[in-house]
Amino acid sequence: MEKMLFRLSDHDDFFSRRCVWVNGPVIVGAGPSGLAVGACLKEQGVPFVVLERAECIASLWQNRTYDRLKLHLPKQFCQLPKMPFPESFPEYPTKKQFINYLESYAKRFEINPRFNECVQSAKYDETCGLWRVKTVAAAAASSCNGGNHSEVEYICRWLVVATGENAERVVPDIEGLGEFRGNVMHACEYKSGETFRGKRVLVVGCGNSGMEVSLDLCNHNAVPSMVVRSSVHVLPREVFRKSTFELASMMMRWLPLWLVDKLMLILAWLVLGNIEKFGLKKPSMGPLELKNTLGKTPVLDIGALEKIRSGDIKVVPGIKRFFPGSVELVNGEKLDIDSVVLATGYRSNVPFWLQESQFFCKNGFPKASFPNGWRGDAGLYAVGFSRRGLSGTSMDAMRIAQDIGNVWKQETTQKPKTTACHRRSISQF
Repeated sequence: MEKMLFRLSDHDDFFSRRCVWVNGPVIVGAGPSGLAVGACLKEQGVPFVVLERAECIASLWQNRTYDRLKLHLPKQFCQLPKMPFPESFPEYPTKKQFINYLESYAKRFEINPRFNECVQSAKYDETCGLWRVKTVAAAAASSCNGGNHSEVEYICRWLVVATGENAERVVPDIEGLGEFRGNVMHACEYKSGETFRGKRVLVVGCGNSGMEVSLDLCNHNAVPSMVVRSSVHVLPREVFRKSTFELASMMMRWLPLWLVDKLMLILAWLVLGNIEKFGLKKPSMGPLELKNTLGKTPVLDIGALEKIRSGDIKVVPGIKRFFPGSVELVNGEKLDIDSVVLATGYRSNVPFWLQESQFFCKNGFPKASFPNGWRGDAGLYAVGFSRRGLSGTSMDAMRIAQDIGNVWKQETTQKPKTTACHRRSISQF
């Protein structure tokens, strides 16, 4: 699968680190996206290497999610290619069940990521026509004095970016937050409301995480206030005992998107009623159009709305500034609070390490929208950026593996040719 390289190019820094030739693609990220590509490549007979900065697969799910989390969509829309969920799993698997599924998936397809390898940079070398992916041991990456002994450079023909949409947490710059004396955490650090019993907690954000954290705090007898700064779509998770997502998918087969949006909003009104009177204003754009264009996911209600109606979750407007033991809102109201949970979302980290500007935007997403955002030039691919959840990830993973597999099979079945091409000579090393 790999061979040590002793000569590759004339770059001055080439010999300053250990270099590894990967006889196939390098996949950056061992979450569901990276695992899906790996499994599909296995089916194509293509070797690969998966690099992961954490010490486990699916580190977002294992280390940065709250305990009560379940899949928001039915399991048939969340399974990865080539392996369905066990029949014994419920329709909405728990966090633990989903992690077990991913670990079984990696074991079945013999995917063995290289853990604790943090990618520092990836750049296409036009001189040799190959990708150069530089990594450092994760411990050294977080230290100021990590030496060259921990650095590795992987040389490959194909690079698959599988770090996903939620690689880094977003922490907003709010006036006075540094002066607040209570506990401040991001939603990725929140596990359970057990430690917040009797506490007044300000939850900043009203997406799926903000709603679920607020609900969990209620269930543990905390007193949550949820900041709703902008408009948000709230849909029932199920309509007439059928998944809202499944229903929308069925309608999309025959109806235009704008009409499906209108029908979904009518159904939401019939099931949930008028939610604007609780401070939850609807966006002007429909839920599906908003998801497709801006990547903003509608909230699928699993009980938070009932708590909002009863007053157990207080909806408040945007924040003006924090004080040592309180917060001032934009409407002038002041709230005494004990803790803050920032349910302010995540972002892609691709711009921080991928030295490329043709395929990816500055926000770390492919410039081309779904279904055309999976392939770039010079052997560059992206998976997990479709804004279509795990079903979109699976589609992209199969396309990527098929594309690489076609080239791989064609070249491995050809008779070796003698050529002066620098790229060819490297491939045969």
